[in-house]
Amino acid sequence: MKKENKEKKEKKKKLPLRRTIANNMFALRAIWAASPIYLAVYLGSSFVYGIIEFLSEGYLLRMIVNGIDEGKSVESIVLFVLILASISLVTYTALSWFWNVISPVKQRRVSAYIEKMLFKKAAEVELACYENPVFYDKYVRAMDEAYDRIMKVMRTLDSLISRLIALSANSILLFIIDPVLILFGLFPLVLGIFRRLENIASHDLESERKKVNRRAAYVKRTFYLGEYAKEMRSGGMYGNMLRDLRDTFGEYKRITKKYGAKRAIYGYVQRFGLEVVTILGATLYSVWSAMCIGSANGGMSIGDCIVVIGSIGTISYCLNNLVQNFAEFGEHALFLEDVRYFLDYETKLVGGNKKAPDESVVLEARGVSFRYDGSDKDTLHDVSFTLRKGERVALVGSNGSGKTTLVKLLLRLYDVSEGEILLDGENIKEYDLSSYRDCFGTVFQDFKMFSMSVKDNVLLRPSEKDEDEKVLSALRESGAYARVERMDKGIDTILTREFDDKGENLSGGEQQKLSLARIFADRTPFVLLDEPSSALDPIAEYTMFENMMRATEGRSVIFISHRLSSAVLADRVFLMDGGTIAEIGTHAELMALGGKYAEMFHRQAENYLGESYEESEVSANG
Repeated sequence: MKKENKEKKEKKKKLPLRRTIANNMFALRAIWAASPIYLAVYLGSSFVYGIIEFLSEGYLLRMIVNGIDEGKSVESIVLFVLILASISLVTYTALSWFWNVISPVKQRRVSAYIEKMLFKKAAEVELACYENPVFYDKYVRAMDEAYDRIMKVMRTLDSLISRLIALSANSILLFIIDPVLILFGLFPLVLGIFRRLENIASHDLESERKKVNRRAAYVKRTFYLGEYAKEMRSGGMYGNMLRDLRDTFGEYKRITKKYGAKRAIYGYVQRFGLEVVTILGATLYSVWSAMCIGSANGGMSIGDCIVVIGSIGTISYCLNNLVQNFAEFGEHALFLEDVRYFLDYETKLVGGNKKAPDESVVLEARGVSFRYDGSDKDTLHDVSFTLRKGERVALVGSNGSGKTTLVKLLLRLYDVSEGEILLDGENIKEYDLSSYRDCFGTVFQDFKMFSMSVKDNVLLRPSEKDEDEKVLSALRESGAYARVERMDKGIDTILTREFDDKGENLSGGEQQKLSLARIFADRTPFVLLDEPSSALDPIAEYTMFENMMRATEGRSVIFISHRLSSAVLADRVFLMDGGTIAEIGTHAELMALGGKYAEMFHRQAENYLGESYEESEVSANG
């Protein structure tokens, strides 16, 4: 087992060369697709900067010193300096304008393009992916790393171009001065081995730190997010969180010690080889050649010696950084592997070619069974039913009986393991996924409010022209209108104060009423409600269900409720038990049957009415 884990780790460290190139090319293509001019100017400027820097530093210094030594005219030297200065001024001014005015906009365009790719894929992948720890870890890393890592590829290529130009120009110059000097310049290539080892250690360090940082970030969130505030203050959970924060710090120290020593040793070897062997060695050789041999005897001139002292450092620096650049490409490829894994993932939930009918009639389940990935037993088994047009069905049962899972299957958030679900006699897999889901108005038990306007939270889509009245009507039907009417900006009021200090915070019951408005805003043929009244008191719940039954006239409704009093309003009741539908009938039929539904109903009634209910039952049966 340890051997397998080690092999997997090694495999991750060393991507094949072809894949490394492909991953880095993927990053460059993404930038090019978003803004070709940005990539072209960014990389083109590296070439221009490289040429100007070489002419302004090593070449100009050699020209001046040797020119004076050889008796050249001052005018020719000054003319060269003036031409070079003019070119530099124009170039730097133009590029400065680009970096400060145009570049920020282009960068945001690249960022938006990358985010759009990721968000589009995130919307496509099936719900099961979020429950797969391996996939979810890759997804989180992709979201965290994508933009920065893609931009780093461009910056590394930019650095590579600069180094290649500086290396080529200075190497040619040194070769002209003395070919022996090239040996000193090439020594940093040997140091590249240690640079690669350091990069591998850095990658492993960051990978292990990410898990620790995620846990630490979670702990921090629990201290400042409002959704945790009550529990954090009503008990001693803050002590547990501080303990976890302590543990993450200890783990952070352990990881740093594990890789810190390796990185320090690899870094020391590189610095010693670069500064002592290469730079100091080349400097001593040049001084010896200039002073002991002299230019008259075939040695270096003073100007050449000065240039060598500067250029050998530049060459060594460039070679060392070229190795680093190639190592960085390998590092980028490792991180981009997660991004490409996520983007290349082929969604298993693929829609068909047919458009779902706007006025659907019948929704049917035939022998439906379903098992979650990693589970050893079915959550649903052999579920069959028919929902007719305009019928309202209450889906009831104990926790874990499979009610919410059935709703997810009807929405095709998952595909059935066995059996089939039919819409108007056609398997739902044959329909275009988007048009099929548009047939449903849905409110989940764990619904969410977005930090956007009331209108956006009701429509859950971009609003069209003149839809205000539709939203207001939906709010009236759901019972949320009175609360929204008191808001300063009405349906244009922003919910939560996360981004607007004048935003409105709603209570749990108010949020639930607002979420219910979603099913009234668009007249979908089917309505699915998963515990739509969990935050309401019994009286408000009953009123809400009465309003809902009236407002959904002519639409097919399936609603999950633990309070069986609401089931009385349904046309039929489906009792789920152990992952299957155990009883089907009207409220009266199931009460007369005296089965599990009747037992649950009596038990809830006793909890609400106590002895008065028991006495009425006795007298009724007396």
